[in-house]
This record gives sequence, C-alpha cells and structure tokens, in this order.
Amino acid sequence: VLCVHGGLSPELVVIDDFLKINRNQEIPYEGGFCHLMWSDPDADLDGWRPSPRGSGLLFGANVTNEFMVKNNLELICRAHQLVNEGYQYLFDKKLVTVWSAPNYCYRCGNVASILQLDENLNQSVVIFQAASKTDRAQLLDGSKPAYFL
Repeated sequence: VLCVHGGLSPELVVIDDFLKINRNQEIPYEGGFCHLMWSDPDADLDGWRPSPRGSGLLFGANVTNEFMVKNNLELICRAHQLVNEGYQYLFDKKLVTVWSAPNYCYRCGNVASILQLDENLNQSVVIFQAASKTDRAQLLDGSKPAYFL
C-alpha cells in the first residue's frame, strides 16, 4: 500500500525515486515533489493532463495501473481531494481518496473517514461527522475534553 497526499508523477516511476526527493524545502510548483502533493486522479482520463487547480497533474486509470504493476502495489491511498462521502474508490478499487476533514471549512457539509487496514490488508472505512456547534463551543471556551484530564 502506498500512501501519498496527492497523487502520482510521470517523473517518479518507481517508489525508490521518492527517496531522491529533497523534502527539506518549500513544495515547488512543478516536478515530482509537487505532483506527489497536488496531483489528482481523473476517472475520465487516460494518461496525464495539467490540473485545473494550477499545480500538479491529473492522471488516469492506465497511469495508476502501470505504476501499481511496476511497484507491486495493491492499493494507493491519498487524501488531497474533498469527497462528500468521506472516501471514494477509483480504478477498480486500486486507488482510494480518504478525506478526514468533516464539514470542511465549516461550510461543505461533507462527512469524513478513516481507512483501516488489518494485518492482511483487509480494508474497513470508519465514517464520522463534524462536531456539533455545542461541542466546538466547549472547546473554544477553554474547557478541555475528558481525555485531556
């Protein structure tokens, strides 16, 4: 299982290429490091295309399949894209987007999720809602939840 923030890169063909990235820097606007952070899958695309977000790339099922075969992977897990249902599988369940910020920016109304893998890589998804206004207000008034006591 490969976990990345964004997606894949045409410049990073094998996982060992990731080790060559200098991560002690600002994320650049182009190149492999940028792609790992900001690229997104596109179910209607073959190959690569510039992202409409202005940074990163869009990539299709064929790119995902080639990368997975070359790197002997069963799953790519990523997070960079809002998913209203909390998670979304693409490309015959070879790629999953897991979104863990419920009601993003306090206005999107989305749920969030956590993907759990057991020792045999069996997957289960836990869905959760945003905290209520009352619960958020308690945190903002300086009181601490019981687990901090």
